[in-house]
Amino acid sequence: MTYAFMKTLKVEAVYPMALETFDDVIDHLLHFIEDVYNARRLHTALVYLSPEDQHIRQTGKSAA
Repeated sequence: MTYAFMKTLKVEAVYPMALETFDDVIDHLLHFIEDVYNARRLHTALVYLSPEDQHIRQTGKSAA
């Protein structure tokens, strides 16, 4: 994992939340990584596209 990812994870997923149990943390972080970071968040390495948009651009097909 890169420093940039860890910073994004803390700033966007951890600090704003009031999580009470370890299970809450696991559920929230898995949701954030799979549904927000990997799917919708813009990435500089993808020329400011989300991974979904990059996939559509390359294949012409939705990832779903």
